[in-house]
Amino acid sequence: MFQDFTVASVPENGPPRIAALRRAMADAGVQGFLVPRADAHQGEYVADRDARLAWLTGFTGSAGIAVVLADRAALFVDGRYTLQAAAQVDTGVLTLLNIPADTPGAWVAETLSKGAVLAYDPWLHTMRDLETLREALAPAGIVLRPVANLVDAVWTGQPAPPRGKVVPHPVEFAGRTHDEKRADLAAGLRKDGVRAAVLSLPDSISWLLNIRGADLPRVPVVQGFAILHDDGAVALFADPAKFDEGARAHLGDAVRIATPDAFGPALDALAGPVGVDKASAPSWVADRLTGAGVEIRWMRDPCVLPKACKTAAELAGTRAAHLRDGAAMVEFLAWLDAEAPKGTLTEIDVVRALEARRRASNALKDISFDTICGAGPDGAIVHYRVSEATNRAVRPGELLLVDSGGQYADGTTDITRTVAIGAAPEEAKRPFTLVLKGMIAISRARWPEGLAGRDLDALARRALWDAGMDYDHGTGHGVGAFLSVHEGPQNLSRRGEEPLRPGMILSNEPGYYRTGAFGIRIENLVAVNPPSIPRGGERAMLSFETLTLCPIDLSLIDASLLDAGERAWLDAYHMRVREALGPQVSEKAGVWLERATRPV
Repeated sequence: MFQDFTVASVPENGPPRIAALRRAMADAGVQGFLVPRADAHQGEYVADRDARLAWLTGFTGSAGIAVVLADRAALFVDGRYTLQAAAQVDTGVLTLLNIPADTPGAWVAETLSKGAVLAYDPWLHTMRDLETLREALAPAGIVLRPVANLVDAVWTGQPAPPRGKVVPHPVEFAGRTHDEKRADLAAGLRKDGVRAAVLSLPDSISWLLNIRGADLPRVPVVQGFAILHDDGAVALFADPAKFDEGARAHLGDAVRIATPDAFGPALDALAGPVGVDKASAPSWVADRLTGAGVEIRWMRDPCVLPKACKTAAELAGTRAAHLRDGAAMVEFLAWLDAEAPKGTLTEIDVVRALEARRRASNALKDISFDTICGAGPDGAIVHYRVSEATNRAVRPGELLLVDSGGQYADGTTDITRTVAIGAAPEEAKRPFTLVLKGMIAISRARWPEGLAGRDLDALARRALWDAGMDYDHGTGHGVGAFLSVHEGPQNLSRRGEEPLRPGMILSNEPGYYRTGAFGIRIENLVAVNPPSIPRGGERAMLSFETLTLCPIDLSLIDASLLDAGERAWLDAYHMRVREALGPQVSEKAGVWLERATRPV
């Protein structure tokens, strides 16, 4: 199966490895070293070779950074990972600090003395990262210095770089050929007076060239760097062994494949201005261009926005993927409803059963992320990953939170359902219903063009806020089309500044977490509809199409807390789920589906 349950790391490894890093720091003449979760491509998932933060500290979350000094060290994580980090690292050698209240720059400025050197690997930090750090460190007289990675210097047995096979992504799913995409983006470069743009994000490169890969788990991208020229030609720097004759024929003569070590000389030879994304490109790129005297034009990766606004073909494929995935979810939930109350299942049993039902479609390429399956108090750990060491029984009378998704050639899915095992616990009904009210509010929202995720985020929280509750994560993230399940620039959060546009896909997932007791999250994916004027209205408004098809546990709903509009939405949604999935599932699951989608 795709997911495994081995213990990814142990806290005991942290102290000796941090000690070895400190010796390397002393040899390099530096007083501190930054160890981010990121790799050179700033992606959420990293190859085993690049899992430096996990190797050093034991923390396996998808976001975080460690700062190691000569006599102390700290690990910075956000609210999603506070419980996970506390369980995975040795807090005797690592102080746990919470972003955004605590920041690496402020902590280092208060801790190191004037003239001290904080070292970093320029491949792993963007120019925006470094600008923020310099702003914090300069008043304290602390120097930032690029060095070869010091973790790599002490990591014995570091894995080799990935060499996943590259495959063409069919135009029937992409909606546009890579020739068309390259021509459009090149025209934009010419309009802006930019001679070339550096691409460092693997999902941008994979989207632009209509290719997919197997370099990373869960994300079907090709790792590498690329230079897009203003005539539409692309130089792609990746291991040539990844490309067979079929992949090379798909790319054609306008895409030149070169080895990764040719990237630097190719940057040196460019005639500026050259577009570089300050928020995603490694600072090494800017350093190399500056050293070669090439003019830099700071600009956003030109692939980011068109990739986010899905084509009609991508939206159609995503709908098909959700129909297939919804049928698998119904088969799974029907099984779970029958088996879990017996008290014989564990979290691992549940994850295996769900993946088996997705695999039964014969269309599953991978899961879109490691399934989060939290029983009882484990559900309160937002990004909980069950392992052989943490595997908990699924007990009657408790909640079970299952957040999962699939990667299909025609689309990417991500769904969370929280269900009662046996009789629904009374203390969970009110918060569950308040979370549901927030999810419905986003689903029903209409808003004028130009608004961003931060303008909608409060809609999902209002019912919780009225009750004195909240959750410490964004309401939703962008989602790719057979690409990353977490995609920018769109999101639904207090930090979401990107205007929402037609074709963007986002998650809609408010939640509530009671530490030591249970977690609640309800998640559907939604797509932004083209603007239309509501009946009787005057201005065109954007709205959402709900893509996810799966029942919501009625036993956990306190219907007295829903207003008439919310009840109508829920009943209409469940009718749509029943009509769409009924013909797709087995007779036994169909009987369960009828009961699970009855009117409130």
